[in-house]
Amino acid sequence: MSDPFDDAQASHPDPSQESKNQSLKSEAESLSGSADAGGVAGQDAMLPATNSDTGNFSQSSTEETSVSPEENDPTVTEPLEGTTSSPGYAQGEGLPPKPKAPLAMVETAFLASTASLIWLINYYFPLGPLLRMFFPVPIALVYLRWGNRASWMAALVSGLLLSVLMGPTRSILFFIPYGLMGVQLGALWKRQSSWVFSIFTGTLLGTFGFFFRFWLLSILLGEDLWLYVMNQITELTELAFVKLGLLAQPSLPLIEAIAVLMIVINNAVYLFVVHLVALLMLDRLGNPIPRPPNWVQVLLDYDG
Repeated sequence: MSDPFDDAQASHPDPSQESKNQSLKSEAESLSGSADAGGVAGQDAMLPATNSDTGNFSQSSTEETSVSPEENDPTVTEPLEGTTSSPGYAQGEGLPPKPKAPLAMVETAFLASTASLIWLINYYFPLGPLLRMFFPVPIALVYLRWGNRASWMAALVSGLLLSVLMGPTRSILFFIPYGLMGVQLGALWKRQSSWVFSIFTGTLLGTFGFFFRFWLLSILLGEDLWLYVMNQITELTELAFVKLGLLAQPSLPLIEAIAVLMIVINNAVYLFVVHLVALLMLDRLGNPIPRPPNWVQVLLDYDG
């Protein structure tokens, strides 16, 4: 059996209690709404970062895939550091590379000055045939190392240097025959010519240089030096006839022939000595000349 008071209270609820419940319900809804908004905002805030990370990752993977074939491809070549053009450009154009041009220029100038210095020292302090053996060797060495053009440049530079130091006359006397002889010997040694041929051609060039020297000095002095040579050869020939018991008087053509023969023999001996000096010196410098005949190797006990 129910109480009438309770039934009346249930049918008519308390207004304060109902307002209190409504306020609690509104606060709960507001809290849940703010929580939902905060979650959505957090997701929106995190979304660009995620997209950026995904973009960076995709970009890096794209770069790796684009670079890796070039790294794995053996046909791809990279240019060297400090080069301004492709290494195959000169070959494509048919132009020979010249990486040693400064070295060739320095060595040519050094050897040209060496040849001039040897001539200068021998002129003011003559030591007999000791220095004369080296007159054509530096220019021939230039030919062996750097070719025809460099040897001609060395001979001309030596002549110009001597022209400044000693005057043009002595410069010409060096250039003919020793400058030309250096180029001639270098060319024949470069082509591995025999000693007989190189000595023969050098003897002809030296004989021409001897007569050219007499002709030039005769013009400069105003006297015929060949007559002086003829007088000396005549005295030697008469003395030889007396020693041999010949009573004949030597004729002028015989004396001239003897003079020319002595000049040729002198130049041949000089060229032979130059070949010996070059054989012993240039082999040690890494620019060997052709091998001498067998009798020379046996005489010098030289194996090469």
